[in-house]
Amino acid sequence: MNKITNRQAICDVLLEKAKQDKDIVVVCSDSRGSASLTPFANAFPEQFVEVGIAEQDLVGISAGLASCHKKVFAASPASFLTTRSYEQAKVDVAYSNTNVTLIGISGGVSYGALGMTHHSCQDFAAMSALTGMRVYNPSDRFQTAKLVEALLLDEDPAYIRVSRSATEDVYNENMDFELNKANVIASGNNVVLVACGEMVPYAKEAMHQLNEKGISTGLIDMYCIKPYDKDTLLEQVKNASLVVTIEEHAPQGGLGASTAQVLSTYCPKRLVEINLPDEHLISGTNKEMFAYYGLDTKGIVKTVEENL
Repeated sequence: MNKITNRQAICDVLLEKAKQDKDIVVVCSDSRGSASLTPFANAFPEQFVEVGIAEQDLVGISAGLASCHKKVFAASPASFLTTRSYEQAKVDVAYSNTNVTLIGISGGVSYGALGMTHHSCQDFAAMSALTGMRVYNPSDRFQTAKLVEALLLDEDPAYIRVSRSATEDVYNENMDFELNKANVIASGNNVVLVACGEMVPYAKEAMHQLNEKGISTGLIDMYCIKPYDKDTLLEQVKNASLVVTIEEHAPQGGLGASTAQVLSTYCPKRLVEINLPDEHLISGTNKEMFAYYGLDTKGIVKTVEENL
């Protein structure tokens, strides 16, 4: 069972790359521990900035550093980063087109037991609405590492959401990765599952169970929430009778909404969205919440069987 979190995978890549690249800078808002970035702060103190509990300053300072040709990675809990510093993300990063990668740690319901104040079920919608901002939700440690390596090679703004807990491995270190290109885990003729982030391992197991039941099921890992890879979606769903999206996000403005927009425009298909409801959620561990809201393997299989 994998115990390496996606946030740790980010730190591992930055640690390795910073040995040769002194322009890499990490900025935290009293979050180096929860972001698993303490090893970076210890190894490269001159390339690390601590702003304290001040998310707006976090983003503004990061944009300033980027304007001085630094490659900036700014980490803070997703629930605060995408709300308290939204104006700074809009103006200082997206509009100004600065080389800042915003890292929303403990995204979705990772802080489950702490309740709605700490849930980030709106971040896909909020950040996708910003012109010039890319939005990513990688599924496992290997894909996360590949994503960070790719983002180090360009200079455009990006937002990455990662979970708090370790997810089961979906890939391996030799996985094929292309920035802004969804990964097709399997093709299917009856159903196509479209998932992102921590939902992908659940969807992968659900795919196996459905195939064993004689339901030909495919799975797309749509880690690139924006820009959405519509070409891959359309190619995979052309023979399917049902498309199911699975995301740790509210119904509005997330993976399901983007998928619906593409399908309704180019290839009308029956679509069922599995997501978090538009209501104040229960408290509990993230796995308890996934089970309660039908986001786990059992819930996905049930939804497919009821709607196929």
